[in-house]
Amino acid sequence: MRDTFATFAGLLLAGAGANLYRAEPAAPPAKARVIAGETVWRCGPDGCTAGSSGARPLVDCQGLVRAVGPVKSFAVAGAPLPADQLEKCNARRR
Repeated sequence: MRDTFATFAGLLLAGAGANLYRAEPAAPPAKARVIAGETVWRCGPDGCTAGSSGARPLVDCQGLVRAVGPVKSFAVAGAPLPADQLEKCNARRR
């Protein structure tokens, strides 16, 4: 049991710094570092990435859209946000 917990804790810590979110804005953001809510995004020519946050993915997507404009795609741990959720995300732009 102790070994299982240690392994699980190690995996969580290893993933803490990983980029959980990946998004492709419709237009390149003006800044390389974007703060949307509590999430810090790093943006470049290949899109924007961010680690995990305490919010739901849709909320993080909406925060990014408010900061940089519409996104073409948004993925969580490699899994794309469903089309209806992406549409809802993009509806939050200013």
